[in-house]
Amino acid sequence: MSGSWRLQHADCRGTNELLLMIPFLTGCCICPVVAASGARLDSGRRPVPVRSGDQGEKMPPPPIRLGPAHPYMKTHGGKVARLHLYDWVVLALLVAVDVGLNVIEPFHRFVGEGMMADLRYPLKNNTVPVWAVPIYAVIGPIIIIVGIYMKRRNVYDMHHAILGLLFSVLITGVLTDAIKDGVGRPRPNFFWRCFPDGVPKYNNITTEVICHGDRAVIKEGHKSFPSGHSSWSFAGLGFLSWYLAGKIKVFDQRGHVAKLCIVILPLLLAAMVAVSRVDDYWHHWQDVFAGGILGLVVASFCYLQFFPLPSGEPGFWPHAYFEHILNPEGEGHVQSTANSNHHRSLSGGPIAMEMGSTNQEPLDSMEEGRRAR
Repeated sequence: MSGSWRLQHADCRGTNELLLMIPFLTGCCICPVVAASGARLDSGRRPVPVRSGDQGEKMPPPPIRLGPAHPYMKTHGGKVARLHLYDWVVLALLVAVDVGLNVIEPFHRFVGEGMMADLRYPLKNNTVPVWAVPIYAVIGPIIIIVGIYMKRRNVYDMHHAILGLLFSVLITGVLTDAIKDGVGRPRPNFFWRCFPDGVPKYNNITTEVICHGDRAVIKEGHKSFPSGHSSWSFAGLGFLSWYLAGKIKVFDQRGHVAKLCIVILPLLLAAMVAVSRVDDYWHHWQDVFAGGILGLVVASFCYLQFFPLPSGEPGFWPHAYFEHILNPEGEGHVQSTANSNHHRSLSGGPIAMEMGSTNQEPLDSMEEGRRAR
């Protein structure tokens, strides 16, 4: 009994194997000892790893991490708009600048009597009116973008597509009107703008034209280069072609030519508008060519500012959506995605991206379906 008494007051840090051997050595029950040992372990709140064959409490399963919430308009629309508040302010400034460029008087290039032979084309009405350009180049693509949002419910995609489209057409409009005012090239129908009655009048010394037509018509006659219809058409419809290429994965290397035809359709419409400007004798062919290149280049830059290259899965969503997946808790601290220095580049999967070691653990936790502790 004395040996059993000493064992009951021994240090409870002994192993479970030793405690289980005591009854065979002393012939006494050691339940109080085991209970005391368990009480000390519980009071210390120290986790005990469970091995094969051991008796003990198992660790509770970690809570499940469900991942970032889906970005609907109602839940994320205001947040996304606030992140890009400065971008919308810049858009408003571009509108004001473009209006000012249309108000000022363009440069009046010298037009002599010998030059009028190439500027006597008839003054016709526009096949494509000026008011129709924003409808098919801006409103039409916006309707398609909103339709895709109704199907996919991704506010990042809708917001960035509309923002990129507006930047494309407004930057193109400012560049086009600035060049028009600076160059002052006469239109092919300048003769009838300058002499609506068909009676020409020239300076006796310089042979420069002395116009007596309507001032507004003459002012518009000095804005031939580049073509505004062409640049706006390729800026808006060119951006739409990029956008559709990403959504239907036209460059997924599977050889579906039908997808390529869908992407070409907006560009074909823009090309037909450009051709109509030459047919109406409002522009020289160089004007529409330069306007089309200008609009398409600006559209490409604006699209790639918000979206990755349209190749496979990584090109389906904008850069900001992948940022939302990787860092849903820190969205409020994310700067405007218009700054490409803060975008993580894609590396080959739908959400495979280059990132630092500090972001690797949250991504692994999300993929494993658990919350990082």
